[in-house]
Amino acid sequence: MKTREDIDQLQPFQARAIIEGLRKGIVPTEYVSFFTVGRQNWLKFVEEDLDDFIAEGGGKVRFINGDYGDGKTHFMSIIQQLALQKNFASSFVVLTRETPIHKFEVVYQEIVSQLRGQFQGMGIRPLIQQWINEQKKIESDFQTLSTSLRQIHGMGLSFSNALLGLWQLNTSPPSKEGMTEEGEKDTQEILYQWFEGKKVAKKDLKEFHVFETLNKTNSKQFLQSLVAFLKFTKHKGLVLLLDELETIITQGASIRNAAYENVRLLMDNTEHTQYLQLFFSLIPDVLLSEKGFKSYDALWSRVRSIGDSEGINYRGTLVDLHKTPLERQELVNLGVSLRKIHEISYRWSAQQSVSCDLIDNICQQQEKMGALSEVRLFIKQMIRLLDMAEQGNSMDDTDLLQNLVASQKEAEVEKMRQLEPAWDA
Repeated sequence: MKTREDIDQLQPFQARAIIEGLRKGIVPTEYVSFFTVGRQNWLKFVEEDLDDFIAEGGGKVRFINGDYGDGKTHFMSIIQQLALQKNFASSFVVLTRETPIHKFEVVYQEIVSQLRGQFQGMGIRPLIQQWINEQKKIESDFQTLSTSLRQIHGMGLSFSNALLGLWQLNTSPPSKEGMTEEGEKDTQEILYQWFEGKKVAKKDLKEFHVFETLNKTNSKQFLQSLVAFLKFTKHKGLVLLLDELETIITQGASIRNAAYENVRLLMDNTEHTQYLQLFFSLIPDVLLSEKGFKSYDALWSRVRSIGDSEGINYRGTLVDLHKTPLERQELVNLGVSLRKIHEISYRWSAQQSVSCDLIDNICQQQEKMGALSEVRLFIKQMIRLLDMAEQGNSMDDTDLLQNLVASQKEAEVEKMRQLEPAWDA
């Protein structure tokens, strides 16, 4: 994982890409560690879970709670980097109009397409391709490989048969007399699409002894098989991160119920699957409002007590970022990192124009408005301030307040855009 000292090694284009991402409220995944301040207690216990429970065969679900701007997405990105560093596979899925939680098959497709781990690229295809290439190197034969796959705990028969099918298609002459190389590739594509959870005609799978495609009923088996295969390919397990669960509460009742049923299903699947950790991010309304978890009894009975405690339990189901905001000095440290990246990006010296005292002043203004916890708002203020300073404009207290108000309005617009109903269509 990159350290904050690595900021000095950034090239101007890399620094500019970070700044442009931050303008849109996005921290590029490979640079999240540059912006990691505070949260050490939460991360300490997440790391303990990964090392001492998930890697040893446990299954666990946690919810990351925070208002818009509290840094939930950033925190999940840090968890993903930590998981990958520790040799887990991971998949980070943002729940959107195109990937709605009430359509489980679509969510599963996104999970396997966003899969990252100890292989080149992203998605289940490069994972399988790397495995096939490794089998070629050790010159595996069909019988040995078949026996090995079918002895893997948790791997379904269809999953192992589909793997064998792809291995054969990549290592043997065409299996059907008269089949062309193009026809062989088409057959491979069918099997890859099956692994990706896409709709495939069962008649096209029959010759490989694969008799089922992904649906809600067999989703648990698909997930277990995926984790089992990851373990077989030397990963310690799988860490799933599902972001922006809060968009459910803006939907109609029928959509909400279907979505909450899939949340319950994913929780059950995780807790009964070894080597798997699942994180959901949400806002407090999901726990508190009548359109939140309370509206679906089968789910509410499972989660009703997770946010009850007034104290902070760092081992609990709820990772409550809202109750553990960053301290002012931690935000100042973040501002210093932003200042350095902006300097590299635009090739200028910012320390005199944007001093640590000025950054602290920004924090004080934000604190007076009761918004110190809103990391995204602070970042927007800093970028706007650095832009103005680089162009030769100085700022007094009145300008800083105007900067805060303008940044806050911009953040509110983004929040409303994020939460507006979209899935009922």
